[in-house]
Amino acid sequence: MNVVDSSAWLEYFANGPNAGVFAPAVEDLIHLVVPTICLLEVFKRVLQQRDEGAAFQAIALMQQGTVRELDVPLALRAAKLGIKHRLPLADSVVLATARECGAILWTQDADFSGIEGVKFVAKKRG
Repeated sequence: MNVVDSSAWLEYFANGPNAGVFAPAVEDLIHLVVPTICLLEVFKRVLQQRDEGAAFQAIALMQQGTVRELDVPLALRAAKLGIKHRLPLADSVVLATARECGAILWTQDADFSGIEGVKFVAKKRG
């Protein structure tokens, strides 16, 4: 299973320097789990940078994976992980989702660097 965090989705959609690293996880729809918090973050960023049509197109692609909603048990696990790893709220939800699903978390967000179960690839400037 794979969870792709918002930074990696945005890199993929922008065809940035690391897009090829994240493409296998994004395109393996059978094994893709998408936290709802990633839908929020990606929709917001694409809406800010492009337009509503592009934002909805991004969300439509993301929803081809299995969307995992934030429920109470997941929220509480996220809170604990957030404290343990000093992660912002959204990052803690993404990590908790990956752990719950036994998934690899794909990211270029340095907040995740060094955390077990995370495939961190440093952001390249291109």
